[in-house]
Amino acid sequence: MVSVRSVDLNSDMGEGFGVYEIGDDRAMLGIVTSANIACGFHAGDPLVMHKTMALARDKGVDIGAHPGFLDLWGFGRRPIFGDSPADIEKMLIYQLGAAQAMAASLGARVTHIKTHGSLGNMAARDADLSQAIVRATLAVDRDLIFVTAPFNETDTAARRANLRVASEIFADRAYDDTGYLMARKLPGAVLHDASFAAERLARMIDAGAIISESGRKFPTAIDTICVHGDNPAAVAMAGKVRETLAQLGFDIVPMSKLGRF
Repeated sequence: MVSVRSVDLNSDMGEGFGVYEIGDDRAMLGIVTSANIACGFHAGDPLVMHKTMALARDKGVDIGAHPGFLDLWGFGRRPIFGDSPADIEKMLIYQLGAAQAMAASLGARVTHIKTHGSLGNMAARDADLSQAIVRATLAVDRDLIFVTAPFNETDTAARRANLRVASEIFADRAYDDTGYLMARKLPGAVLHDASFAAERLARMIDAGAIISESGRKFPTAIDTICVHGDNPAAVAMAGKVRETLAQLGFDIVPMSKLGRF
């Protein structure tokens, strides 16, 4: 049985396209326990998806779908306002289907879903968009683990639909006194000291709460930690976070093996 002090490490991957590569997926897959793999809309293509899923399978890393806006030009980080929630729902079904088919071709399966970039950020504050994401998940596979930050519209919609929700926090980001991530432009919003980040994560997991920069606590389950993979220091940060958490007595296990969904 997995211990109470267990947690998953996830990272976004497969975000290259054609000859362009973003991040060192091979190295990151030696550290994390779950991979959120782009489905071709904000990044990725069939060859990149196949390669990344095969590497994840061989490493025993959970394979997740990482759908986003149809926005290769902006890497899915631009707000898209022209599409209705109903249209977004269909786009998500399309991306989930592609991910599941590719995984099946490799004798693997998709274990979870985590929305990418601007889609996830917009849905966090938009109940209609959150419900569209949940409907798409239910339409394809209601047994998928649904990864989301706590205290937002997406978390609320997923729990109301009785999906298996994994609460996520971020390794390299600080939180404000609302329980949300601090704006990147603020001093201290982005953490660069991996040892400090890991020790801070351990305090949060033990407290069962997000802890803001001022020390305010927001009780929540903490199931998975996101370590970003699209910057030059990402692998070093992820490795240090895993090493420190292990030294502090945490079991690092794939999301599907946490045994609490």
